[in-house]
Amino acid sequence: MEAKASLPLKIRVLLFLLHAATKSAYRPNGTVNRRLLNLLDLKAPPNPKPFKGVKSYDVSVDPSRNLWFRAFVPTDHRRPGYLPVVVYFHGGGFVTFGPDSRPFDALCRRLSGSIPAVVVSVNYRLAPEHRYPAQYEDGFEALKFLDDNPQELPENADLSRCFIAGDSAGGNLGHHVAKRACQSQFQQLRVIGLMALQPFFGGEERTESEKKQVGSLTLNVERTDWYWRTFSPPGEGWDRDHEVINVSGPRAADISRLDFPTTLIFVGGMDVLQDWQRRYYEWLKRSSGKEVNLVEYPNMVHGFYAFPELLESKQLILEVSKFVNMQMERYS
Repeated sequence: MEAKASLPLKIRVLLFLLHAATKSAYRPNGTVNRRLLNLLDLKAPPNPKPFKGVKSYDVSVDPSRNLWFRAFVPTDHRRPGYLPVVVYFHGGGFVTFGPDSRPFDALCRRLSGSIPAVVVSVNYRLAPEHRYPAQYEDGFEALKFLDDNPQELPENADLSRCFIAGDSAGGNLGHHVAKRACQSQFQQLRVIGLMALQPFFGGEERTESEKKQVGSLTLNVERTDWYWRTFSPPGEGWDRDHEVINVSGPRAADISRLDFPTTLIFVGGMDVLQDWQRRYYEWLKRSSGKEVNLVEYPNMVHGFYAFPELLESKQLILEVSKFVNMQMERYS
């Protein structure tokens, strides 16, 4: 199956090395070598001077739990009036990375300049030191902070046209934060769209893509099981069919009465998680009463969007931009 993935040799080698290095940091007992992970996680500082048409700065939300975000602001754009706000949650299995990790700093910079939009990339607490629901509390707290402190964003940032986005674990987090936002009252903030980039879902059942270990170069069943074990709190009632993990499964939440935002989902045909992502798409179509869009890249592995040299990565950025601008027109 791996031979079907359309990846240059350089990217294949990089993914292999990254997978091997992180594997050595993930212990079988569910703990991590955080020092090693931090060494592997190369950082990018905020850049107050425009770089590739975007400047960035960091804002502290709650120092006691290291909750902060990096704001990306486009400086070279032609959009008249106000800019949409995209709240972004990074991937990493809930265990690693942050907004200042080089791949995510670069990705959010691309999104900010291409849409164009003010992108708010949230630093949430990581497992296994902080298990569920810490990440979800941090994600929602970031929304509340923006609603209470709009002055932390540029004057032309429009919180009434807010989008939530996330990749992998951040896609899972984004779904649940969007759901909670639908159940909450804000002064200014309104979520009008959700973008899920290869979201991280699972379940007790083994899907066909999991059985075949599709795309195991970047992610495999053993790794996803390990992530869920380190993420889940101890105690009864927690297995992979919990509604937080298997959002479309036997214990799925009822969202039919919520004003759930229009959703855009990206799937890679070489992603071991692809079957769960398609189930999520079908479940949202049945449950939300809103438009749900699915974009597939048949030859792409998990996390392909982090490589700007890939044509499919460029296409994904364009699809996100088109989706945001279409929603902006609907709510104008």
